[in-house]
Amino acid sequence: MQRLQAFKYELMPTGEQQRQMRRFAGACRFVFNRALALQQTHREAGGKYIGYVAMAKQLTAWRNSAETAWLKNAPVHPLQHSLKDLEKAYKNFFEQRADFPRFKRKGQSDSFRYPDPKQIKFDQANGRIFLPKLGWLRYRNSREALGELRNVTVSLSGGRWFVSIQTRREVEVPVPQGGAVGIDMGIVRFATLSDGTVYAPINSFKRHEAALRKAQQAMSRKQRYSSNWKQAKARVQRLHTRIGNARRDYLHKTSTAISQNHVLVFVEDLQVRNMSKSAAGTTEAPGKQVRAKSGLNRAILDQGWFEFRRQLDYKLAWNGGHLVAVPPRNTSRTCPCCGHVSAESRRTQERFACVECGFEENADVVGAINVLRAGHARLACEVSGAVRPPAAGTHRGESALAG
Repeated sequence: MQRLQAFKYELMPTGEQQRQMRRFAGACRFVFNRALALQQTHREAGGKYIGYVAMAKQLTAWRNSAETAWLKNAPVHPLQHSLKDLEKAYKNFFEQRADFPRFKRKGQSDSFRYPDPKQIKFDQANGRIFLPKLGWLRYRNSREALGELRNVTVSLSGGRWFVSIQTRREVEVPVPQGGAVGIDMGIVRFATLSDGTVYAPINSFKRHEAALRKAQQAMSRKQRYSSNWKQAKARVQRLHTRIGNARRDYLHKTSTAISQNHVLVFVEDLQVRNMSKSAAGTTEAPGKQVRAKSGLNRAILDQGWFEFRRQLDYKLAWNGGHLVAVPPRNTSRTCPCCGHVSAESRRTQERFACVECGFEENADVVGAINVLRAGHARLACEVSGAVRPPAAGTHRGESALAG
């Protein structure tokens, strides 16, 4: 079977190469924003969506125009790929997978991609890579990139440049190991498995919150765009980078351990965006307990539940396993012993005590067991061709409240 995998390295560019990369990222951002503005103007005039081929002709006109002749200084393939990114954003919007495309801002996700592997030379033995109009760049060769090179993405993060090399290679069909397990996600406990295994949260943002607040306050006191302000902004960016790196490292280690020891993993289909919505309300109808809800939102977003699920999905596929998402309704209110559903059984955040049969257990473990059972029931119905079953302990017409 074929495996697509990306290997990310930190670049060590010269001063001139850094300036060139900033120009290339700015040119790609300009093309994306101008194409998006053209699409919106065309739509407001009653026209239809402009396809990639027609938009690529517009790019040629922009490169030949006297006003935007500077676009010729950037490699053409990354500019064309910016139009591909816009086309993908529109496709996700039309298929209701994402919001309407938004304009890109300078300093946010600055990157550009070389999609043609024929233009790239990768010299792993000497720790360098050749990119069009940039020449040879040194990089920190932290690990070996396996497989045939497909494309290269250059990105700026925390004031440092990185190169992500996507490869394709043939691997043996993996033999899955382990059994099935259900996972209950939480804040006090990051992940609780149905077999009783508990993964404590790292709370990366919370650990650095005081330092980040202090750095942001210092930046707010500086004259905007002054040298001191840029230094203070760089300090804030470094803290955000440290927070993100610590979170991703923990999620990778946890998802790798679970995917290597289980063939079937059932998780709650949590809608993180809805769970972390602000409770501020409007001027006419102000919200209640806004401060407490904002703290809960920060704690939810600090866990990285969606990224954890994304990593589990592809890592299980690499190891021959499968990830199945089940509705989270009443998973922590259903007794795994007698099946009775009651909110009163969840007397505290930590403890579950069934009001019907007296069964007691940790609430997170109960939730993980119910996730496992709901997952098995769903798979059984899908194999038999029946209608997808409801969540654990729910019936038709019951309220769809989260467990």
